[in-house]
Amino acid sequence: MERQTRFVMLVHLPSGHGAIAVRGGLLVTIKTLPERLRKTLTWDQGTELAQHKQITLAKKMAIYFCDPHSP
Repeated sequence: MERQTRFVMLVHLPSGHGAIAVRGGLLVTIKTLPERLRKTLTWDQGTELAQHKQITLAKKMAIYFCDPHSP
């Protein structure tokens, strides 16, 4: 969820929530965003984003990881 506008996009993952499925779902969903909104993605420390480098390369979107000890 984007903090200021409270904008949320959900990603449908019919084939599971592993790293490959999440990468595919995010790449499809990111395409629906206007280019001006494709700046960054902030993620927690889960293994489902193990393919983050491929997302960054495909969409030129910086991905940041949350500090695991900060709520």
